[in-house]
Amino acid sequence: MQNRPASILREFLAGEAGGAILLMAAAALAMLLANLPGEAGHIYHDMIHAELGPTLSSKLGAMTVHLWINDGLMAIFFLVVGLEIKREFLDGGLSTWDRRRLPILAAVAGMAAPAIVYLVVTGGDPALIRGWAIPAATDIAFAIGVLALLGDRAPASLKLFLTAVAIVDDMGAVAIIALVYTQGLDLPALGAAALVLAAMYGMNRAGVKALSPYLIGFALLWYFTLLSGVHATVAGVLAAITVPIRCTPGAPDAVDSPLHKLEHRVHPWTAYLIVPLFGFVNAGLTINGATLGALLAPLPLGVALGLFLGKQIGVFGVIWGAARLGIAERPAGASWVQLYGTAMLCGIGFTMSLFIGGLAFPADPLLVEEAKGGILMGSILSALAGFAVLRWAAPTPRRVAAVAE
Repeated sequence: MQNRPASILREFLAGEAGGAILLMAAAALAMLLANLPGEAGHIYHDMIHAELGPTLSSKLGAMTVHLWINDGLMAIFFLVVGLEIKREFLDGGLSTWDRRRLPILAAVAGMAAPAIVYLVVTGGDPALIRGWAIPAATDIAFAIGVLALLGDRAPASLKLFLTAVAIVDDMGAVAIIALVYTQGLDLPALGAAALVLAAMYGMNRAGVKALSPYLIGFALLWYFTLLSGVHATVAGVLAAITVPIRCTPGAPDAVDSPLHKLEHRVHPWTAYLIVPLFGFVNAGLTINGATLGALLAPLPLGVALGLFLGKQIGVFGVIWGAARLGIAERPAGASWVQLYGTAMLCGIGFTMSLFIGGLAFPADPLLVEEAKGGILMGSILSALAGFAVLRWAAPTPRRVAAVAE
């Protein structure tokens, strides 16, 4: 019998700590280089803003290293996000409404509460309102990576729940990027993107299983989306929706499923190269006396409190309320203390928050830097507090953990 590949979800849950550690190392290196004394400190910024290639869009100008990573490589990251979303809804942990109910409610509340906290802290300042979505996103790789460091102290049900919440959260983040941070649409380019997407959907309906036509379509869709004014990374999720899948409920991924094959091939590149590169070019916050003093300014404080307080209030509040009202059952084998620690980990917004922060204030580098400070502060607090709560929580009895799995 032909060996089938292990489930990408099982691989993800088992080995994501390595990707998270690499992301943290890349971010730390960026901050180190950005804070080198004298002229050496400018090398980092000159490197990431160096022009590399032609002008693809007059709105964006010449393509720089920063743009190629944020608008190009991150589209591949969002392709993987889209593949994970489709797989989970058709063939995984979100394939039934009973399984979807709690993660969807927790993700929605976990996006709304941080936005409300942010708006309250910033006092409705018109110059800062566009940043409301910065603390609304959860970094799935980072959060699962921290959870993976706990090993057997975190039951499998917690990992599955956190993954499901983060996936729904990603859907919300993509919708926000497409609807809120899109300006000045180029209708002919948008029409061309729609035609490419329709052709890719037609290939799916016609039974085309080869991956190469979909990858060519993805490249064309990315280009026309870039020209249209919609953020180019949205093309990744739209392309993923058209990739065919062969469902194998309760079994490892099918070797003849195009979606599973593509996800297996691309996921390691995103986890171990693209996301760390993104962290490297976006986390280079220059730290000095003025920067440290500015951390208590409304923007960074709103982002930090949104991530640290808003996320745990929204996510844990929904879990508690849903269980008490009988709307949904809490994850099997997980204590309330463990669920609270997991809700704290949802406040790690690193990758997605940095991404949205750059979109929220494209014309004001100072506000982007302030947002970075708040993101780092809120994400680090959430990671450390969540890890501590889960580390010192009473371990799940092995018999209960086995039933949960």
